Order: sequence, then C-alpha cells, then structure tokens
Amino acid sequence: MLLLSLAWQSLKNRRLTTSLTVFSIALSVALLLGVELVRVGARDSFANTISQTDLIVGARGGSLQLLLYSVFRIGSASNNISYSTYETFRKHPAVEWTIPYSLGDSHRGFRVVGTNEDFYARYRYRRDRRIEVVAGKAPTGIFEIALGSEVARSLGYKLGDAVVITHGVSEHRGILDHDDKPFRVAAILGRTATPVDRSLYVTLYGMEAMHLDWGAGAPPMPGEETPAAKLKIEDLKVHEISAFLLRSKSRIDTLRLQREINTFAGEPLTAILPGVALTELWRTLSYAEDALAVVSFFVLAVGLLGMLVSIYTSLNERRREMAILRAIGAGPQKIVFLLVAESAILSVAGAGLGAAMIYSFCAVAQPVVEDKFGLYLPIQAPTPLAWTYLGVVVGAGILIGFVPAIRAYRNALADGLGVRL
Repeated sequence: MLLLSLAWQSLKNRRLTTSLTVFSIALSVALLLGVELVRVGARDSFANTISQTDLIVGARGGSLQLLLYSVFRIGSASNNISYSTYETFRKHPAVEWTIPYSLGDSHRGFRVVGTNEDFYARYRYRRDRRIEVVAGKAPTGIFEIALGSEVARSLGYKLGDAVVITHGVSEHRGILDHDDKPFRVAAILGRTATPVDRSLYVTLYGMEAMHLDWGAGAPPMPGEETPAAKLKIEDLKVHEISAFLLRSKSRIDTLRLQREINTFAGEPLTAILPGVALTELWRTLSYAEDALAVVSFFVLAVGLLGMLVSIYTSLNERRREMAILRAIGAGPQKIVFLLVAESAILSVAGAGLGAAMIYSFCAVAQPVVEDKFGLYLPIQAPTPLAWTYLGVVVGAGILIGFVPAIRAYRNALADGLGVRL
C-alpha cells in the first residue's frame, strides 16, 4: 500500500503530464469502444429492420438480392411472381399472415411500394413495434398514397398534395412519368429509423392503375390513356407482385413452408429466412468493421506509446528520486513495482475515463444519431468483446510499465547521487 501511495503521489506531482497521458489513453479507449458500440448497434439496426416475419418470398434468385430489394429497397427484383401464386400461399393452412410488395417505381429518388392494409396492421420492426400513421389514414383508394417520414420531411409534402410517380427508379423527375394518374397524399407515417421512412406506399390497385394502359414496358400514346376518374377498384385486377412477407403458425411450419415454396411447381420461387439472410449480409460488410477495428487499435497503440514516452522521459527528472529511494532501503523489485504501479494507474484511469466518455456521448447522441442516420446505439452493459478490449488496454499498460522500470532498475545509486557539471 505504501508503494501504491507513493506512485499516486508521484503522478499527482506531475499533474499536467499525467492528465495528458490519461486523456490520450481515454480517447483511444473511447474510439475502440465506440467502434464496438457502432458494430453492435449496426447489427441490431439491421436485424431489427424487420421482425416477426418468418419468410421472405420472391422470384427465383439470390437470397441477398431478395433481402435487399424487399426490406432495404436496394436494387430491383429479377422477376415478378404471379398474384395467383401469392394467393395460393396466402390461403395456405400453415400461414398466419402475409404482406405483398409490388416494386419498380419511384418518386424523386424514393422507392414506391405497392401493398395492402396488412402492411400497416402486420409489419413489425424492433421486435414488436408497428407502423403508425401520424397524419391522415392508411391508403384505401386507388390514387391515395402514404409517405414515409423521411419522404415527407425531405420533400415538404402535406396531406392532400399531389404526387406524380416516375416509372422506374430515378433520382429526379424521370423521362417516363405517370402524369395522367397523380396520387393524393392520404397519410404520413411515423418515424421508424428503418427503410420504411424512405419509401412511399400505394395500394396494389393503385400500382396496377398506373400501368393499366402500358404495353411491353411502353406508355400509351397521347390521348389513349384511361382517365383516372373512370377507374374503379372492381375494374382492376392485380396480376403480379415483386415479393411477399410471410409469418407461419409455428416454427416447424416455417421450415416446411420454405421447402414447399422453393420446390413449388407453379413457378420458380425463393423463400429465405430473414435472420439467416441478414447474417449473410452482415458477413459481406464485415470488412469495413474489421478496418475500423484495426484503425482503433493503431490509435490505442499510439496512446500507450505516449504513456511509455511520458514515463520513460520523466526518469531523467527523477534520477535523484530513484536513488534516494534505493538509498533508504527500497530494493530493485520495489522500484520496478513503483513504476509498473504508475503505468497500471494511468491505464486503469484512462480505460475508465474512456468508457465513461463513450457511454456519456451515446446517452446524449443516441436520439440524434437514430433520427439522422437510422442507427440505434444501444446503451447497455459492455459486451464480452468490450471487456476484452478494456483488459487488453490495462494489461498492455502494465507491460509497458516494465520498460522504464527496467531502466530505473539498472541506474546505479552513485549515478543518481552524483553531481553533474
């Protein structure tokens, strides 16, 4: 205890150097733990984008492609599936509910999704949160449209405004617009911090109405369009959709349904488990995560080297102090212990301050980051990997302390007491 007290008093006597060293280590630890928090938050955000959905079904193709266009609105479907096939599985005795999606159009860079009332009633994210309509009511008419919160905010739309849909995906006003069939904003959805916020939602009948007079991907000639005022729901028939979400009545039914869908004789289909596909997606993105971790470790190494330089260079100023300690009976082991204890104190203080800094930052920045970037930063107990990082920092700091300690050990008593001219 006496040596620990001496180590503490020695650090207090060098307040400025000690503070800078601790702060340097704290910044390194904060960055390292911050990367871990972002990693966990990104995984949770990805995983919680869609919840309580057992299968995602689309045309035959890759699982990642199906996941990206159906959940994250990235890319396009390689093919559509017939509505009759969708009806077959919607009425399947093992299916609890389904949510159909029809994709392919956009509005000023935001994707337009055709769906039905099940989307507003059944879709879940972050385990059990549901879609909320904060203004108006969910679309039921042919030319009614609901806006995600980010769409409404970015474009400044309000209830009743007219929206012209662009054929295909375009960042701005497209070459082929459905000018003859504008939609009216009927609802604005609440913030979810998921891709739902960056999409517009129409009914499946609205999606069919837009393309009613189109043939072979080309619009009708001027004057040949069917007037929007004459269209009624009973006159429209849904022919195709891009994909659908499915929840089964039991876990066993999920695996049976997946096998049945993948081997469906009516048309080639792919059914994927969202959790498995998300894991595969995250694995492809793990290179960025590893790169951030490597950068963080380099920053940490710089912080620890700064501590080494600080203690090592201070030995020149403390030669007489070391010699006096040895003269009054402190053996070499105690001198080594003293300097290693100083390194340990600096490391523990830096690790503790760094953890406090990053968790305090997360507590303040969590709502802002979630609102601006859709990334949820979890405020929870450190993960096992985070504890490992902290242990490595403290352990490395203690090991580094042996370098100046060995030098002090080798200094002769006469070298410390001798007068230098």
